[in-house]
Amino acid sequence: MDKRYEVYALADRHFYDTPDRLAAAGERAAPLFATARREVPRGWEAARIGDWLTLTPLEADGSPVSGPAQGWKIHASATRENAERIAATVWDYCVPRRIPFKFVPGPHLLHLRNTKYARRDTSGKFVTVYPADEEQLHRVLRELGDLLRGCEGPYILTDLRWGEGPLYVRYGAFARAFTVDERGSLVPAVRDGEGRLVPDRRAPSFQVPEWVTLPGFLEPHLAARNTTTVGELPYRIEKALHFSNGGGVYAGTDTRDGRQVVLKEGRPHAGLASDGADAITRLEREKAALERVAGTGVVPEVRDWFTLGEHRFLVMDFVEGRPLNSFFAERHPLLTPDPDPGAVARYTEWAVRVHGAVERAVEAVHARGIVFNDLHVFNIMVAPDEESVFLIDFEAAAPASENGRQVVAHPGFFAPPDRTGTDVDRYALACLRLALFLPVTTLFVVDRGKAAHLAEVVAEQFPDVPRGFLDEAVAEITRGPGVTAPALVRPGDWPGSRDSMVKAILASATPERDDRLFPGDIAQFSDGGGLGLAHGAAGVLYALAETGAERYEEGERWLLAHSDPPPAGTPLGLYDGLAGVALVLDRLGHRRRALDLVEGILAEKWHHLSSDLNGGLAGLGLVLGHLADRTGESALDERAAEAADIVVRRLAEPLPDQPRRRAGLLRGSSGPALFLLRQYERVGDARLLEAAQTALRRDLECCVVQQSGGGLEVDEGWRTLPYLGDGSAGIGMVLDDLLAHSADAEFEKARAGILTAASSRFYAQPGLFQGRAGMILHLSRTTAPDATDGRLAEQIASLGWYAMAYQGQLAFPGHQMMRLSMDLATGTAGCLLALDAATTGTARLPFLPPPRRPS
Repeated sequence: MDKRYEVYALADRHFYDTPDRLAAAGERAAPLFATARREVPRGWEAARIGDWLTLTPLEADGSPVSGPAQGWKIHASATRENAERIAATVWDYCVPRRIPFKFVPGPHLLHLRNTKYARRDTSGKFVTVYPADEEQLHRVLRELGDLLRGCEGPYILTDLRWGEGPLYVRYGAFARAFTVDERGSLVPAVRDGEGRLVPDRRAPSFQVPEWVTLPGFLEPHLAARNTTTVGELPYRIEKALHFSNGGGVYAGTDTRDGRQVVLKEGRPHAGLASDGADAITRLEREKAALERVAGTGVVPEVRDWFTLGEHRFLVMDFVEGRPLNSFFAERHPLLTPDPDPGAVARYTEWAVRVHGAVERAVEAVHARGIVFNDLHVFNIMVAPDEESVFLIDFEAAAPASENGRQVVAHPGFFAPPDRTGTDVDRYALACLRLALFLPVTTLFVVDRGKAAHLAEVVAEQFPDVPRGFLDEAVAEITRGPGVTAPALVRPGDWPGSRDSMVKAILASATPERDDRLFPGDIAQFSDGGGLGLAHGAAGVLYALAETGAERYEEGERWLLAHSDPPPAGTPLGLYDGLAGVALVLDRLGHRRRALDLVEGILAEKWHHLSSDLNGGLAGLGLVLGHLADRTGESALDERAAEAADIVVRRLAEPLPDQPRRRAGLLRGSSGPALFLLRQYERVGDARLLEAAQTALRRDLECCVVQQSGGGLEVDEGWRTLPYLGDGSAGIGMVLDDLLAHSADAEFEKARAGILTAASSRFYAQPGLFQGRAGMILHLSRTTAPDATDGRLAEQIASLGWYAMAYQGQLAFPGHQMMRLSMDLATGTAGCLLALDAATTGTARLPFLPPPRRPS
């Protein structure tokens, strides 16, 4: 579960959106601190940028006062209780001294910055002050530090703390600048000692750039920071199991008796739950709950409780076993094209038995007067005997007598507001009944009415599941007013499903907004993400055009307006940035703007981009070659050839010494292989075809054959991936096209294994790049000898497992499935494109047209 998505699911019930759009109640605007409502001082400029309110002094001519582009900046942390005082104090201090600053303007935004799964590199930062030099830095720290003496706040992990108060310092950029990092990605930048732009590192630990000298007045504070160590504890910490904004969880050994233990850390004022409880408060609740259920045999026993520095630690017995979710990859019988009936029956018996053990464990906790409040597959440990289970992570637990609601929960098991007390756990147990067979219950966050449909799918795929087992689960999940399953057109009912998806996409459009046109993945809220092919307007407009939808001229005007000029920091690549926007604008007839965008790209340090398709030279080179062919401009042709030469040269270099490397169409070597193949088709240079083969072999070296089904998938070490974007299906698409030029036994064998991987009965998500829609697209165009229309039809029908309604029309959830998405990479536009390709054979991804069919 990617915890970044939870905060983007708060502001809108249908789509991911930015936290600053969160309303306090109904349609009323979210509350602001009184300081944020002050009149802007004369001679100053105020602006809202994301979740910051910036205040900048102006020159007499109205231009911003010039200041350093980088240096030591001051951050202030805050709690809900003292934030108003801190904001007012900083305003009153900085304005008369004409020192630029910014702060988080509302309590809801401050809370979201400090939640359990907020980003650790930004957590705690409530105010930023920009001193002009080190002398002013020292003066501000002393004077403002005195004014804020006694104010508490969460520790800012990226910074060095000034004394015991809420002020911290870090060296970094003041003005926005960007550079290409060692992975070929565009990232925020500062200038090093020689004036070169280098990445502005923001790891959750204090670091001084090697060309910067720590001011002498900060040295005592660094020394004080380094005095707190774990050396004197009676525990040897051996590895970190998990990190969140609330603290870490560590496995270790009690050096006094050799017992294996788990140490759980709580940071003050950080890791907030929805009720405002910080990590220490939640850790205290966990300790109290565990002590109350001690001796039941279904929870870890408490061993110690201590404070180190300002952090609190709970020590518990280490529980032998594995979390329940880890069994899915190795046991689930639908991870193969043709499940063995015996395997299905054995899995059914095991899943029902395990659920019974979980029910008994929850009943034992309830018998002690405790509600678990956070039951899900990651918090259930199955013992090595696979008969007994343990419940772990009791930080959300509460006395049953309080009859309270959930404050922290996994989205796939999150009870509706009307469930309180022990009913919260009963709802989670009902979700678990379905999740053991189809782990897609996160869909219930969007619509609990989906439960009845999923139960029907479970009954069809697992015929030995007792019907009452499923009916009871559906009744519990859908209990309450207004929960109904909407009637939707099925994905395979073409062209009705096409028309319905197009209506849903257009109904979701927000041309009045500047950050995005169509709702999609959270990636659209990063620099320039609302424009691009993968997650932005360009991708949706491309899918609409490819599938024959009526032209959406207002959307085209939006893309034209918002790419002239593009926002600062917009990436340069095909799927993540401006090259993709240029390609789509040319596809829609706006060639002059497309060429202008490409001219801007070529004015940047594009040679330093990575080689990949998503944001690197492969994608850019494909666009350059395409536009060269369309316009006849030799300069574009020369740049495409130059990009190809760079990619070929890099392929000839030794592979970097690293345990794992990226593979697949978007970020692996298959993207460069696609570019070199298309360039070979354009110019006929045989060395390009040879280099494409080399690139594909690199990706195939990263693949393994699955024991369960025999499919060939990309091995990431902790998981394997069959998907179109970062998995084997994308490799297979390029293999198909390469084999049209040159026979190769190794490639033929790999293609057969990828076909198997693309034909499994179950995939966790519907999307194009990370789900079933990508399998549909691959199966619709593959020339593999064993490909059948039956396999494709099965995948199209099963896409309906995830079908949801938006304004009565067919739509699909995005990545993590907590909200709907309309984008190409994760949502409805990608599903639309894949289904059209499968049905009509005309729609295609850029530079991946339907291959030549054998005559």
